[in-house]
Amino acid sequence: MTDKIALNPKTHNTPPAKFSFGVRKGNILQVAGQVGFLPAEEGRPPTPAGPSLREQTLQTFANVEAVLREGGASWDDVMMLRVYLTDTAHFAEMNEIYDAYFEEQGLTQPPAARTTVYVGLPKGLLIEIDALAVLG
Repeated sequence: MTDKIALNPKTHNTPPAKFSFGVRKGNILQVAGQVGFLPAEEGRPPTPAGPSLREQTLQTFANVEAVLREGGASWDDVMMLRVYLTDTAHFAEMNEIYDAYFEEQGLTQPPAARTTVYVGLPKGLLIEIDALAVLG
């Protein structure tokens, strides 16, 4: 049986409870929901990237990617992304940011599925993304 490996990149703040930012077991890697917090800095509480959806979405993608890399994966290994928005009015803008981001990444085979739903997130946060990756 393959061991489960907790993934906690140095770019991330210490989790506020007993959880990991991602877990890899064998060739499966689950990235926990990531938000647009800026990279961790000693003595600074978790701080959202600028107030715009664009800034937070790009930072959220960077945070997801940091967990993927920590587990030996890349965007090419991602099978599914789930995107959670706090405002249904952000759907169109998020789709534009999403498409442009993955085009810049050179991703020729985007994730097989993506679900976008409306949720409440902590104050100041506009988007959360989790990912499931399968390696090799």
